[in-house]
Amino acid sequence: MSSNDPHLRTPSGKPRLRSFNIALDGTPGRFNAITDVPGVAVGYTTLIAGDGPLKVGAGPVRTGVTAILPRPVQELATPVFAGVFSQNGNGELTGTHIIEETGAFNFPVTITNTHSCGLTRDGTLRWMQRVLPAALDSAWGLPVAAETYDGFLNDINGHHVSFDDVAAALDGATSGALEEGSVGGGTGMITFGFKAGSGTASRIVEWQDRRYTLGVFVQSNFGKRRNLTIRGRRVEPELTEPAIREATARAEKGSIIAIVATDAPFLPHQMKRLARRVPLGVAMTGGFGYHSSGDIFLAFSTANPEAALAPLGRIARADFIPDVDIDPFFDAVVQAVEEAILNALTANEDMTGRDGNFVPALPKAWLNEEFG
Repeated sequence: MSSNDPHLRTPSGKPRLRSFNIALDGTPGRFNAITDVPGVAVGYTTLIAGDGPLKVGAGPVRTGVTAILPRPVQELATPVFAGVFSQNGNGELTGTHIIEETGAFNFPVTITNTHSCGLTRDGTLRWMQRVLPAALDSAWGLPVAAETYDGFLNDINGHHVSFDDVAAALDGATSGALEEGSVGGGTGMITFGFKAGSGTASRIVEWQDRRYTLGVFVQSNFGKRRNLTIRGRRVEPELTEPAIREATARAEKGSIIAIVATDAPFLPHQMKRLARRVPLGVAMTGGFGYHSSGDIFLAFSTANPEAALAPLGRIARADFIPDVDIDPFFDAVVQAVEEAILNALTANEDMTGRDGNFVPALPKAWLNEEFG
């Protein structure tokens, strides 16, 4: 692999997990990203400004918004079959009630900080009204919006994410290789006491001479340092340093949001089954779903668009892979979630935020020494 291989580095050159020669399971897609699923696009708005003492409303700012489009813009009104699962419900993912009721959702997904979740939901509706107004002419909209807490580094009560920021992330959504780490909604996030945030990975699954893609995107903000595990190896006691520096007390408010996308044809109950396997990938890295952690997961399939439109007055038909053949897709979820979390950690740098609070990056020298 060359140094500009998207499996090894992000577009800006940040190292991904595979650049440290760490053996992983499964076969990744072309970009090893959720955008390997045809039609899926991701966009970011990253907000970093100011240093020093917290002044609510003024900063420092370490936050942003991530937008995930499940279909191309002109097809966003077409639902995708979907399922949700909450491993620990100390968090928010809007739109879950209708997903539980109908097994589908439409419009983009946004992920941001805890106190901007409602704004990104409403911003998605504003954006849809601009780019695809017919989708709202005679119908309601219930967008999916999710959050994790970034208040240790960010002026979270300053509400710095705006409607324009949401629109910028949505307008900028692209396919192909993705940036990871401290970008978008993941800008101010922490995992296992190291700087983390946005991460992604994908797997190719072959079934009956067909190749399907399953991709994962995480906003990773959970876990205690003592539990961090990389491919079965606990990092403590070697990595007690560098440590977080707490100029202000750090409350345990960790969470993880994971979005699973696939072009494989599955029914809604099967998408829920895929979402239920996300915690197994989280656990591979040392995440145990502690009390304050909002661990909420969404899975969707881009297949069967005609059936998802639910035509009036006639029978709808959908293709689906039988449940007895679903196990390789369970493997893909676990593998991609594990790698996406570790990518969020490796594609990162130290960050200092409000009040001088400091979060170190996972040391690259240690990774090279232990795995390289």
